[in-house]
Amino acid sequence: MTRERFEDLAEIYGGDIARWPAAERDAAALLMAAEPEFAKAALAAPADLDAVLDAWAPMAVSHQLREAVIAAAPSARPARGGVRGWFWRAGLGAGLAAACAAGLVVGVRLSDVVVQQDDTVSAVLSGYDDLSDVVIGEGA
Repeated sequence: MTRERFEDLAEIYGGDIARWPAAERDAAALLMAAEPEFAKAALAAPADLDAVLDAWAPMAVSHQLREAVIAAAPSARPARGGVRGWFWRAGLGAGLAAACAAGLVVGVRLSDVVVQQDDTVSAVLSGYDDLSDVVIGEGA
């Protein structure tokens, strides 16, 4: 294990080698045995941070404070509209359904016009003789 890798692992996993991944512990122990001063210096700051984080605990909240926060919270909104709101939403839904139906009808009608035009163009083109001989003969 290199010194850089050891320092990276100390920053990532902390100053306690037991918290490091099992695959890295043996190599770290060998480096600690070979260079104890380096290892001690590299683990000092992460160990201090570990101690601070381990000592932290969330504050206990008193029952009175909890009840005061709950009492100050806004109440639930009453249901909006009742029957009037239901009719409004139903009317909106019916309007959207009618718009969709109208769009479908217009789309079907337009597709019939396009098909009829395509049939007309096909009928006109099929009435002409094959002009490929004439075009080839003029260009040759």
